[in-house]
Amino acid sequence: MKKLLAAMSVSALAVTAAHAQVTEEMLANDRMDTSNVVTNGMGRDLQRYSPLETLNKDNVKNLVPAWAFSMGGEKQRGQETQPLIYDGIMYVTGSYSRLYAIDVMTGEELWQYDARLPEGILPCCDVINRGAAIYGDKIFFGTLDARIVALDLKTGDVVWRDKIADYKAGYSYTAAPLIVDGLVVTGNSGGEFGIVGEVQARNADTGDIVWTRPMIEGHMGTLNGEESTMTGTLNATWPGDLWKTGGGATWLGGSYDIETDTLVFGAGNPAPWNSWLRGAGEPTEGNTGDNLYAASRVGIDPKTGDIKWHFQTTPREGWDYDGVNEVVAYTDREGNKRFATADRNGYFYVLNREDGAFVSANPFVKDITWANGIDETGRPIFNEPNRPGNPALAADGGKGEVVFSSPSFLGGKNWMPMAFSQNTGNFYVPSNEWGMDIWNEPVTYKKGAAYLGSGFTIKPNYEDHIGSLKAIDPDTGEWVWEYKNDAPLWGGVMTTAGGLVFFGTPEGKFIALDDATGEELWSFQTGSGIVGQPVTWEMDGEQYVSVVSGWGGAVPLWGGEVAKKVNYLNQGGMVWTFKLPKQLASAN
Repeated sequence: MKKLLAAMSVSALAVTAAHAQVTEEMLANDRMDTSNVVTNGMGRDLQRYSPLETLNKDNVKNLVPAWAFSMGGEKQRGQETQPLIYDGIMYVTGSYSRLYAIDVMTGEELWQYDARLPEGILPCCDVINRGAAIYGDKIFFGTLDARIVALDLKTGDVVWRDKIADYKAGYSYTAAPLIVDGLVVTGNSGGEFGIVGEVQARNADTGDIVWTRPMIEGHMGTLNGEESTMTGTLNATWPGDLWKTGGGATWLGGSYDIETDTLVFGAGNPAPWNSWLRGAGEPTEGNTGDNLYAASRVGIDPKTGDIKWHFQTTPREGWDYDGVNEVVAYTDREGNKRFATADRNGYFYVLNREDGAFVSANPFVKDITWANGIDETGRPIFNEPNRPGNPALAADGGKGEVVFSSPSFLGGKNWMPMAFSQNTGNFYVPSNEWGMDIWNEPVTYKKGAAYLGSGFTIKPNYEDHIGSLKAIDPDTGEWVWEYKNDAPLWGGVMTTAGGLVFFGTPEGKFIALDDATGEELWSFQTGSGIVGQPVTWEMDGEQYVSVVSGWGGAVPLWGGEVAKKVNYLNQGGMVWTFKLPKQLASAN
């Protein structure tokens, strides 16, 4: 359903009438245009850094609410989105595949689009949506029934709509699309259902598919409607026919490095979770059991969909350590062009930007049990006794040996995006300190049914905290400081040239820290848990900050003992926008 308000504000009508086209150049320079935010990540390299410094360590205490917008109705659940701001309008997605246009001056709704979702959708981890993309005169976002929709920026009318995959087979879509040179690039979700991860590129004007790239060996890519190249080599790292339902979902979307002209997407867990069934528990001669390209970062040519390079963070994966976490392009203190990614497996990786080659890896959580380290090639040194046991060896044919593994399958870091500061040269990583009892079970594939072959119970590793925001020096891997939080951290981070680090907590606090010390400088209670992604921009000489509040996501659904610890937290659905008034900008 799409709703246009009859009574738009005069200011809103003025800005919508004046809409210009969003160009490739504007997307490429998003970070430097401080009056707009037209990309997810505040730049397609996903640094989430703003050069604005009007708001700084001295005056952030004067940050006050400007307006709040309720997403309304009963459709709340987790709100993991990042707002976009363009030409005086904020565009923000909501749970259950909704999209709102809001006047940034007043907080009034201009229009709303509500996808008509069918019965039987199979989202893994709540009915969330992580954001939209803008290009030309359109805004693009995905829906839980695995579709991509293009809407008119001014009106919210549907321009085109296309199917990414079959939701009845377990596919869905929750990530923000990525726009590169007029192509709308999407991933897919559904790794717990035996789907096959894929990246697709469509013409932004028509919705026609230009190319596709599956993430599992043996599947064929396409270019302009014809088969192009096979992903990997058939059965090189997969036994039998398991590659046909091999997982590797690209559910978090990707980044784009304009300097090397490379899309970087992560591929999630191989399917099923039971590594013994995939030949990964005990590799055989001629088959490593690595199950490529699952649990990997993959560099892709944006023009053709060809794979340029790959780096697998967790070969022989057996703990649901998805490889989807965002890959951030940056330049280190020595001028080297690098990628950084904080993996679910607990290690912070630095890669070379030219070819994805391994540079370094260091732990960013306190307890890692599945590996004893990372070798000089970037391959894990496996702790083999910590692999969940083979159920085929169980006397009763039931579950295999139970082991305690850390981090838990929800990861040292899950989807929640980290940020890089050009101010300090450090990364700010939202992490969680938890482990799990995990075991393997027999399982067979059935279309549309969960395809795990594992059971688990998540447990906190420490009594005084689970969440931990860490400032990490990417050159050394050292932790500069740590901010501990009682409940798990599940939202994004933003940094600014004013020396600030913004993030939110499940307890509802929106917080600004000193980027050098981790000292808390400001906070505001939003009334519901924050799992969204903050942004900042300037308007009429004043700096604004926005974040969406609304507790949900995977933790309440999959968290076991951890979920019980936070079951008192309220759901919600509110866009909070703050500003630093001009008269207080110089006040200490």
